[in-house]
Amino acid sequence: MSLKRRCEHVTEGTHEAGSGTLLNKIYTELYITEGQSEEVDTQHEVRQLERTSKKNIQDTPIKCQDIFKVLSEQQRHIRVVLTNGVAGVGKTFSVQKFSLDWAEGLENQDISLVLPLSCRELNLIRDEQHSLLSLLHVFHPTLQKIRAEDLTVWKLLFIFDGLDESRFSLGFNNISSSLMSHKYRPLACSWITEVRGFTDSQKEEYFRRRFSDEDLSKRIISHIKASRSLHIMCLIPVFCWITAIVLEDMMTRDQRGELPQTLTDLYSHFLMVQMKRKKQKYGGKQRPEELTDLYCFLRVQ
Repeated sequence: MSLKRRCEHVTEGTHEAGSGTLLNKIYTELYITEGQSEEVDTQHEVRQLERTSKKNIQDTPIKCQDIFKVLSEQQRHIRVVLTNGVAGVGKTFSVQKFSLDWAEGLENQDISLVLPLSCRELNLIRDEQHSLLSLLHVFHPTLQKIRAEDLTVWKLLFIFDGLDESRFSLGFNNISSSLMSHKYRPLACSWITEVRGFTDSQKEEYFRRRFSDEDLSKRIISHIKASRSLHIMCLIPVFCWITAIVLEDMMTRDQRGELPQTLTDLYSHFLMVQMKRKKQKYGGKQRPEELTDLYCFLRVQ
């Protein structure tokens, strides 16, 4: 119940805590595949994502809920999964969806406990000494009655979310000899996955789920399809959110200018929308020419 309360609501972007949306209302399945690209890409982000989008057609997707399930006879029991992907691609949302489905009794019921641990929060105690058991007591207070011997007989899933934000000196030999040791867990094997983001159909599903106004969602989808760069960038879920914020604002008020066609236009309008929201929230007046000057400055840059 504690995990369900923690995961059932999410906040997007700059929304305040407590103003979240039900995860199941907006969650759109991500495109996850097995394997990882080792190449270093220096191309423009649109070109990178366009190439990734084309690869999606050739790969077999894996559902978030199935990442610990053996999918072929050649695979052994999966003990460790590394989820890799660019910022904003939906890794944390996937963690929340996986955890929520387990908490609601829908998926992965062979697992005794799902234990999400945020690396950003772990940074706050990096100067303290903790055993695995005391760590669980700190971040999951409802588990105060769990004993060390319970960890040896239960099937536990530890989720370390946001490893790239960790401020710890990572000693993988030490990690292997503690969290993944015979004392607590059988010897672990590894399985690397890559989160690619949204396919074209998933992009459309995201906007349909986000807006109850069917006509508005259709207009937004139509505009995105008409712009090559916007359509490619919407492979990343957080960019879909930015696009939704901007186009909803422009399409639901008297808009005399053209809708944004490029990334620069979109980001410029997004900043203007955020500035207007800030003024509305904290008071103060903003002269129309200030927004115009800002927009022109951003276009020049």
